[in-house]
Amino acid sequence: MRTILLQTTVGGTTAVYRRDTETGIVELLLVPADVLGDDGSIDAALRDDCAAESLVQAKIIGDDYPFGFSQGRTMRNSQTVARMEFGKPRALADDNGVTTVTTRIDDPRGWHYEHVLTMTPASQAVEIHTSVVNDSAEPITFEMLSSFTLGSLSPFATGLDPENLTLHRMRSTWSAEGRLLSQPVEDLELEPSWQRFSANSVRFGSVGSFPVREWVPFVGITDRRAGVTWAAATTHASSWQIEAYRRDEGLSLSGGIADREFGQWTHTVKPGERFDAPKAVLAVVRGDVNLAAQAVAGNVRQYVRTPESENHLPIIFNEFCSTWGVPTEKSVLEQLDAVKALGVEYFVIDAGWFDDTAFESASRFGKWEVSKTAFPHGLKPVVDAIHAAGMKAGIWFEFEIAGRQEPDCFNRTEWLLTRDGLPITSGNRRWWDMRNPDVRDYLAHKVIDMLRDNGFDYMKVDYNDTIGVGCETPGDPDASLGDGLYSQIQASQDFFRRIRRELPDLMIEICASGGHRLVQSFMEIGAMASFSDAHECDEIPVIAANMHRMILPRQSQIWAVVRDEEPASKLYYQICSGLLGRLCFSGDANAFSGEKNDVIHGGVDFYRAAAPIIDHGVSAWHGPALGSYRHPRGWQAIVRRGEHGTDAQGRTLVVLHTFHDAPENVTISLDDVNGGDAAGFADVIARAFHRDGIDVTLADGTLTVSGLTDFDGVAVLL
Repeated sequence: MRTILLQTTVGGTTAVYRRDTETGIVELLLVPADVLGDDGSIDAALRDDCAAESLVQAKIIGDDYPFGFSQGRTMRNSQTVARMEFGKPRALADDNGVTTVTTRIDDPRGWHYEHVLTMTPASQAVEIHTSVVNDSAEPITFEMLSSFTLGSLSPFATGLDPENLTLHRMRSTWSAEGRLLSQPVEDLELEPSWQRFSANSVRFGSVGSFPVREWVPFVGITDRRAGVTWAAATTHASSWQIEAYRRDEGLSLSGGIADREFGQWTHTVKPGERFDAPKAVLAVVRGDVNLAAQAVAGNVRQYVRTPESENHLPIIFNEFCSTWGVPTEKSVLEQLDAVKALGVEYFVIDAGWFDDTAFESASRFGKWEVSKTAFPHGLKPVVDAIHAAGMKAGIWFEFEIAGRQEPDCFNRTEWLLTRDGLPITSGNRRWWDMRNPDVRDYLAHKVIDMLRDNGFDYMKVDYNDTIGVGCETPGDPDASLGDGLYSQIQASQDFFRRIRRELPDLMIEICASGGHRLVQSFMEIGAMASFSDAHECDEIPVIAANMHRMILPRQSQIWAVVRDEEPASKLYYQICSGLLGRLCFSGDANAFSGEKNDVIHGGVDFYRAAAPIIDHGVSAWHGPALGSYRHPRGWQAIVRRGEHGTDAQGRTLVVLHTFHDAPENVTISLDDVNGGDAAGFADVIARAFHRDGIDVTLADGTLTVSGLTDFDGVAVLL
């Protein structure tokens, strides 16, 4: 039996805390607020025919490991959890409508956990913070500690509920980020055994300092019969794991730092110390995984702090695909003349300003001295020229790295991360130990002072390799590799925050081989992120659409590369890709002229009109399922509905791309746009952007696009 201890609603989400009367375990349920009755009570049968899911999952060294064939597969539900004593959750609401629910969980041996749920009207999602405080006289060493848990899924079912639940994950690899993978839980063997003995778990994640590699730190569960989806994401930027777990009729989710088995993590909490696990973000929606994922991704908006100039989503020009890592004073000045009339507001000098070798073969990282060959007068006159052209100036760094071609940095062992007592080396890169105050002071001079002295307005921060399983902690030989990695990345992010404090108007773009750092802790720091390194690929619009489930489109910077040898018609495909986020031009300086100039100006004007919807909206996917990204077939359309209460209200952006074997005509039903009421807007096409020969019509809530060929791009504002 379960007893409801607390129930609270903020926005469209209701949190329900229940105690299992047999075990004393307190669990959290998240349900859509519309399941409440008129009197505010739960108006749906919430299951209690499965084990309650503890608010915290933990395992300390010395306690028994979980049984049920668990070791090597999961560390959940160990003796550490069995010893927890759960207090009553207590809610506190402030004057801004923010509700905080705190639950204390005691271990009789002298320490306690704090589980804090935060619900705010500023977000459709909720946040969970989990901490442990050691009040005992002895150190305790954790080998697993969750950031979040969620159980009794789905609460709207009873019994086995076969062939109803779908598990959603996102695959991710270099230049193919964010591919949605949705599977019935039965295909993953997430069914209880006949005896309810074995613990079935799918544990996945990423090991290293590329948190968005192999998997995106995200999970979703859809109850198809109830039409409800839950989603959760970890937020830290080092090794993480998420588990879907089932031993009986109920499914559970949990996630956080990758544990000892998965990521070689242990952490010792000394007497009087506190350890805060990284926060997690969760959401529940009436709808599909696309809505749930956007609710989670949108949580970051409440933390984004940018200058007022960012409000209209300025367009960027980045010269990387022009010089491929060999910029010069001459190349920048030539490009300025070509792009300054296009409406671009940021001009970014990318990698290579410190070297004379193409980026792919260079490793002159660490000293960050301007190349006297490429920039004989230094960078300040070039920045002045960018400003004189009416644009803000940007520069590229990869400041966490020491490169082989800078031996004074590469061989400075006392400043470098180590494993087995040796500097961790990958190719031509080693890593500065960002926990070392001497390293941070050195970089403050090389990075912060350089940006300030030259008048830069914008910094692109790249990160082109992963530390791997972890690193040692100087002065603490017993510290685990996973814990060393976690503290290293926390120190890196602290340095990013120092940059923001000292240069509050600086725009920061997060990049890591394209999209390997697209996690919320970094999205809170940066104004923008590079969506991918798919600079000129056919799959750009596919990846750009994937980003809508991962980060805010206002933060997703998308390449539109202009080539002299390419026809002007290809620009529609590229610019329409940029309409799925932040438009970033690059390419040949001599290509921004003639017919292409007209197309670009038309695209820039359309982007400015669409910017409010790009910024504030909800996206839906249309088109056949795609197989190959490298050879996509068919078509894709993103219909982005303007959010109520913004200057995008009542408007809709449709971005259509065709691929190989494209149909000549495409129809898109808009009946589900704006809550199913198409009549209020769907009789007007405000403007369209496409090549000659394409016809766009709108009738009876259906948009029809005719005259299509392979690799067309079409954008429509309704």
